[in-house]
This record gives sequence, structure tokens and C-alpha cells, in this order.
Amino acid sequence: MSQVAGRIVRELHDEPHLDGRRITVQFIKEQIEDRGLTPRTVADRHDLDVADVYRALTYYHDHPEEMRAVERQRDAAIEEHEHLTTDPNDVRG
Repeated sequence: MSQVAGRIVRELHDEPHLDGRRITVQFIKEQIEDRGLTPRTVADRHDLDVADVYRALTYYHDHPEEMRAVERQRDAAIEEHEHLTTDPNDVRG
């Protein structure tokens, strides 16, 4: 087993996350690739070793089918529960 795979597990979530943490691979990818944060910034903000941030990114890109399945699962869950959320503008009166 590679060192990358050894630090990425599915023990606490239904999706890959850092061993011993509740921080998902998807979250790390979003912070860096979607929000434009640096790996060092993400590591510092979440008390992570910067190597673990890079391991999560490596895992994301080494397992594209699995990560697409995770994204589809998240989207389905959001859609399924969307009716339970309230727009803040609807609350203000």
C-alpha cells in the first residue's frame, strides 16, 4: 500500500478523509483548487501537516472515478434535503 493510500481512509465518513481527522479529500481539493488557497494555508488553518494536504490532493487525482462518485453522492444528498433549508431572505420580514 502506498504512503498516500495509507493516510487516506473511510473510517469516519462515507468518503475518503485524512486518517484520524474529519477533513475529507474533497474538502481539501475544494479549498486549494476551487478557492485558490495554498496548501500551506490549508495546512495551517486546519492544523495539518502540509504533506497530508498534498497526499489528499494526490489521492483525489489518482482516484477520479471514486471522487466523481463522492461528488454525485453529495449532490444527490443536497438535492434530496434541499426542501429542508430556508433561504435567509425568506425569514426576514
